[in-house]
Amino acid sequence: MPRFLHLADVHLGFDRYDSKERTKDFFRAFEDALKKYAIDAQVDFVVIAGDLFEHRTIQPNVLNQAKICFQMLKDHQIPVMVIEGNHDNRPYGTQTNWLKYLAQDELIILLEPETVDGQVIYEMWDGEAGGYIDLDCGVRVLGSQWYGASAPKAIESLANAIQQLPASPSYSVMLFHHGLEGQIARYQGALRYNDLLPLKEAGIDYLALGHIHKNYSEQGWVFNPGSTEANSVEESKYDRGVYLVELTPDGIHAELKQDYYQRPWVRLQIKARGDESLEQIEEAAIAQVQSAIKSQRIVPDQAVMVELRIEGQVGFDRLDLDTKKLQQQLKELTGALIFLLKYEVDTVEYASPLSEEMSRLHIEREVFTDLVAAHNTYKGRSTELAQGLIDLKDLQMQDQSEVELYDFVQTLLES
Repeated sequence: MPRFLHLADVHLGFDRYDSKERTKDFFRAFEDALKKYAIDAQVDFVVIAGDLFEHRTIQPNVLNQAKICFQMLKDHQIPVMVIEGNHDNRPYGTQTNWLKYLAQDELIILLEPETVDGQVIYEMWDGEAGGYIDLDCGVRVLGSQWYGASAPKAIESLANAIQQLPASPSYSVMLFHHGLEGQIARYQGALRYNDLLPLKEAGIDYLALGHIHKNYSEQGWVFNPGSTEANSVEESKYDRGVYLVELTPDGIHAELKQDYYQRPWVRLQIKARGDESLEQIEEAAIAQVQSAIKSQRIVPDQAVMVELRIEGQVGFDRLDLDTKKLQQQLKELTGALIFLLKYEVDTVEYASPLSEEMSRLHIEREVFTDLVAAHNTYKGRSTELAQGLIDLKDLQMQDQSEVELYDFVQTLLES
């Protein structure tokens, strides 16, 4: 029975955290997945459903990473079918890109149906170009392009074009770089499942999706493996991997494989209540990290990715916390490759009710009291210090010198 490996969203050249080691992670994940689940598993072919690269313009070392992986497959006589995704598709009017270069170097088969007057036309791969290929293992593999918001309309044209082709071998596999609605939040342009049905009616047995970096499948014929590596801390909570697929008369057997190189992520959180001092927040952050180390969620010599999120309210000026210093301290403590400190707090605010009958002096006293009481260091003396601020204002209006004003404040704070 035909067996193949389905990957998507490899994102070679990923550079979000400005770390060379993190960039190499995406190469390591790709290479290891191919070794274990293509070469060792002795598949008949490999498909990549878009976004092989992170950027349209790539550095020489990133191109070399791709060539190393594809040459490895070529040496084992495993063909690779690829389509463009939104990250690596060529700009409008551009005739070539790096995927085209790899195809011309006979390392991949870039499947691209033509579009003429809004209608899709499939030509068989001729060694240089084409939209589909019939493999000796009895599988037809069909490509597509990145259609963006026009995907629902493009699907109808794709289905019509598929139905015009000669009879296919035993199975038809199609590569399509688009996502389904309901899989992740805040995703614009997602397709509905019913949008895909024309492809099933046209004879597609296995629809190999990409684009959404989360594993999911629908109705036993639509499969998305997710990205090979997590592109962000938010994505670290999703299942992801590669699909090892076997096509049989009894149906499709697609097994998600995740046992390959991926750098671990650890997410930690602190909820500030508003009554902690600055020092207590710093101590809580260190204690949270130490607890994760003690429980072995973080192993310092593994250079994991760590996020610590501090949320809630603080009883001091939120800008008083030196986040860069704390972040560096925690990074050294954990041995993390990247330590992300997300400091998303609000300063506690007090608002005493003010009536229209209050005098100006009363309003001033209430406002100053609220401001002082919002800071943990001074809230125990809020009434006294509020009166001191009123007196300081009066002294300033009396044109007292800066030296005298300074001496007044120093005496007020030390009393």
